[in-house]
Amino acid sequence: MCQRDMQRRTFLGLFPAALLAAPQGQFGQSGDVPYVPTPEEVVDAMLKLADVKKDDVLYDLGCGDGRIVVTAAKNFGVRAVGVDIDPERIREANENAKKAGVADRVKFIEKNLFDADIKDATVVTLYLLPDVNRKLKPKLLKDLRPGTRIVSHQFDMGDWKPAKKMDLDYRTLYLWTVPDAKPKPGE
Repeated sequence: MCQRDMQRRTFLGLFPAALLAAPQGQFGQSGDVPYVPTPEEVVDAMLKLADVKKDDVLYDLGCGDGRIVVTAAKNFGVRAVGVDIDPERIREANENAKKAGVADRVKFIEKNLFDADIKDATVVTLYLLPDVNRKLKPKLLKDLRPGTRIVSHQFDMGDWKPAKKMDLDYRTLYLWTVPDAKPKPGE
């Protein structure tokens, strides 16, 4: 077994343990999504995979401490919005934006991601569990304009096949583009 496969197995084996060990206050989106921070190198790769440009509007659903939103605003000059149900994460995200000098270009909303108004997004980032991604897919297809890019860290969207898939050490990133017409099962 190669080192990469061992790292992936270790990560996937520890991920459920991290979910169980997460402090109670770190669960959001009605208890469906634990707070597990995305490593900075993964944030950078997600933004690169989404081909983020200055005129994009990025939404991070389940934004946690705001690191994707802050990095997108700081490194790409985009307007960015983070949505998280946990008020502690929203406070932390706002503090991180101020420290990074991007508070004027970002906004953090305390809300369940399923209830968030995301229609202005041109890029959406996710680090959610597989069942949450699948439940979120209809909202993404209904609310987002054709051409909007969606990048997920680690988990796919079931039968919606990604346009691109990227392996980064033991992590996987997925990219979808909202089509002109809704995809049929298996597309």
